[in-house]
Amino acid sequence: MFRRTFWFTAGAAAGVWATTKVNSKLKQLTPESLAAQAANKAVDAGHRLKDFALDVRAGMIQREEQLGEVLGTRAPAGPELPAQRPPRAIGHPDHTHDTYSYNSYNRNEDH
Repeated sequence: MFRRTFWFTAGAAAGVWATTKVNSKLKQLTPESLAAQAANKAVDAGHRLKDFALDVRAGMIQREEQLGEVLGTRAPAGPELPAQRPPRAIGHPDHTHDTYSYNSYNRNEDH
C-alpha cells in the first residue's frame, strides 16, 4: 500500500512539475514576451556596440599619439572630434549670375 501511495505521489508531483514547465515555456512564447526579449537583446547589442566604438576611439587616440611622437608632430589628442566645417553651398556663393531663379526645374523637360 505504501508503494502505491509513493508512486501515486511521485506521479502527481511529476505531473505538476511538467505542467508548470510547459506553462512557463508557453508564456515565454507569447508575442508580447518575444517582443520584450527582442527589445532587450537589441538594447544589449547597442550597449556592446557603443563600448566597442569607445574602445576603438581610445585605440585611435593612442595610436595618433604614438605616430605624433614618431613623426615629431604633436596634434592635440583627446576624445573630442575636430570642429567640422560648415557645409559649402553648391555653385557660386554670390548667385548673381542665376537669371532663371524664378523658374522651377521641370524634370520632364529633359526627356
